[in-house]
Amino acid sequence: MNTVVVLVFAFVYLGMVLGETPGLALDRTGIALLGALALVATEQVTPAAAWNAVDVPTLALLFGLMVVSAQFRLGGFYASVTQRVVASSVAPPVLLALLIGTVGLLSAVLANDIVCLAVAPLLVAGCAKKGLDPVPFLLALACAANVGSAATLIGNPQNMLIGQRLKLSFAGYMLDALLPSVLGLGVVWAVVSVRFNRRWHQPTPIADVAAPAFDGFQTGKAIVILTLLVAGFLFLPTPREVLALTAAGLLLTSRRMASRDLLNLVDWHLLVLFVGLFVVNFAIADAGTLAQAEAALHRLGVDLGRPAILFPVTVVLSNLVSNVPAVILLLPQATHLQAGPILALASTLAGNLFIVGSIANIIVVEQAAKLGVRIGWREHARVGVPVTVATLAIAALWIALRSV
Repeated sequence: MNTVVVLVFAFVYLGMVLGETPGLALDRTGIALLGALALVATEQVTPAAAWNAVDVPTLALLFGLMVVSAQFRLGGFYASVTQRVVASSVAPPVLLALLIGTVGLLSAVLANDIVCLAVAPLLVAGCAKKGLDPVPFLLALACAANVGSAATLIGNPQNMLIGQRLKLSFAGYMLDALLPSVLGLGVVWAVVSVRFNRRWHQPTPIADVAAPAFDGFQTGKAIVILTLLVAGFLFLPTPREVLALTAAGLLLTSRRMASRDLLNLVDWHLLVLFVGLFVVNFAIADAGTLAQAEAALHRLGVDLGRPAILFPVTVVLSNLVSNVPAVILLLPQATHLQAGPILALASTLAGNLFIVGSIANIIVVEQAAKLGVRIGWREHARVGVPVTVATLAIAALWIALRSV
């Protein structure tokens, strides 16, 4: 056993659990990067091996889709859609359904984190103007973004990674995930509606939220490119990362939209998190420690290659270390035909359990807090726990039926 590698691995994944390092201003991204740097500095991993450990196609796909989503945001698309939904003259339960459906659809084809980042402040402002309590709608936003993103291989970072590593068919995965996601959005509506029944109205100070002006040309350009991109994913044999980079290149080639503005909205922290985790997990696998751990689990009767084991382990690990680190750690065990959908659905749907379970939850809570709307972990759990249990049950049953 390589003690240095094991210690670095333990440090990194403990940091994933805690979300920070006590006494240091390090978040999960900083922890993963520091772990990778420590392995190179102590010569446990050579610079060449570290570079080869990085899954460049996955990072390229992530980057390309982030640029596409940034185009939508700068074009005022998210702001326009949110304002139109909130301004609808309908009863609160119907407004909730409109919001959940819209967010679920957007999160399936655009990064769910960016959807939450763009929608949350405007949702608070819109609810305040109508005298509605923003809390149920914010909780629905977070849950719907997670559930909707599970429907495709481009809805969230872990799904992109799973699709790339396991070479999953874009259309084939949708057959596995679309029904559980659609039913899951219905679950979100039902849980929030019951939880806040007849308590929709709450005086809230009207927030002053700046929103980018709607630009029809830039938004239209983004819609055309996204449509062509999804069509390419469905029907072309071209690697998805190549299609995504082509889309990003077309958007960056603009006379009116500055490339600096688009690149400023790329989540570089997430890309660095991936790089750090790729290197750390390569080192622990190369040292043989993961193989030893797998053999020990086999002796105990725990076979992660079995769907009935992989599903609950993914759920638990996703809530301990977050879904992206959990997926990177479990991918070597994804040998079953249904392992891809299991990892994607279980890791994504598990994110609704607690606030720290997904970045989308954290973004919604933090954006709301900036505008004076507080959502505590208990408030979130009253919605998140039943949503998670119900949606995971639906996904598990559907995967079992698909495996027969």
